Amino acid sequence: MEKQENKNKDIEENKLWAVVAYLGILFVLPLLLKKDSEYAQYHSRQGLVLFISAVIWGIVSAVPFIGWFIIMPIGAVFFFVLWLIGVVNALSGKAKPLPLIGRLGEKFKI
Repeated sequence: MEKQENKNKDIEENKLWAVVAYLGILFVLPLLLKKDSEYAQYHSRQGLVLFISAVIWGIVSAVPFIGWFIIMPIGAVFFFVLWLIGVVNALSGKAKPLPLIGRLGEKFKI
């Protein structure tokens, strides 16, 4: 029972840090500053995977014409939806992986 109370306390105290993890490069803040929070660390790893994936997608989108008019718009919608899911999960106290890429974040142990 005490373990669940500690987990709930961690979630309530670190929701803001979990949201910060989805703000681009700012995922490093909770990663470095909230090492004692399992909840903030989980969302930081999800934010890391989202950031790396978006950067890779951005590089691929730089291909003239096809990248600009097809790959970039699809990626923009895709990453916005993933970002929104991450923020909603963080604010609602859920530690769920992001669709398609989130399992990679669960493998990191930083």
